[in-house]
Amino acid sequence: MNSFNQHQPSCRRYFIALGAAALFVGLNTAAPAATKQTKPAPRILVLGDSLSAEYGLQRGTGWVALLEKKLLAEKINASVINASISGDTTSGGRSRLPALLAQHQPSLVVIELGGNDALRGLPLAMTQDNLTSMVQTAKQAGARVLLLGMQVPPNYGREYAQAFSNTYTQTAKTSKAAVVPFFLRGIADVPDSLKWFQADRIHPKSEAHPLILANVWPDIKKGLQ
Repeated sequence: MNSFNQHQPSCRRYFIALGAAALFVGLNTAAPAATKQTKPAPRILVLGDSLSAEYGLQRGTGWVALLEKKLLAEKINASVINASISGDTTSGGRSRLPALLAQHQPSLVVIELGGNDALRGLPLAMTQDNLTSMVQTAKQAGARVLLLGMQVPPNYGREYAQAFSNTYTQTAKTSKAAVVPFFLRGIADVPDSLKWFQADRIHPKSEAHPLILANVWPDIKKGLQ
């Protein structure tokens, strides 16, 4: 009995040391697991109107759907959220964007809006203000921004048509966003453009959407890097 009491302090020190060593080993083995956590895949949020919402098209043939297939083909681990609504304006996009950013937390926001503003005769200053606000809101949420520029037909008047086109490049310059000056290039600005459009002469056919993707792909890919 006395012998046990004499050795009790040294035994206690032994078990304390053993416990500390086990804790140290446990911490060391847990640390690598934390470093192995992978970053979430980038998310691309497309905020557009009927030109991005597959209006009049078979599902899966619009440029946004083709973008998803392109990402897979290029082995780029990124997802696409298509928040486009037919008939939407820059005002509508501006009001919807904050909730979409909170819900999806995208890495890249692609804004394809403004065409319906022109069709409705809305002031260019309003369109530019809405575009600028959307760019700033997206950037404040930590996303990069790509503007897809539009043009209007010459029958709107040369001065108005030029001012409308400039709205996108000016917004991109002042807010430091990327821009595709005219994302229907090679479709709406060619002599035989009617062959690319549906009967309404506003919405591109499915055959035109690979060309749209080709116009926007380089900037989207760059925005993910």
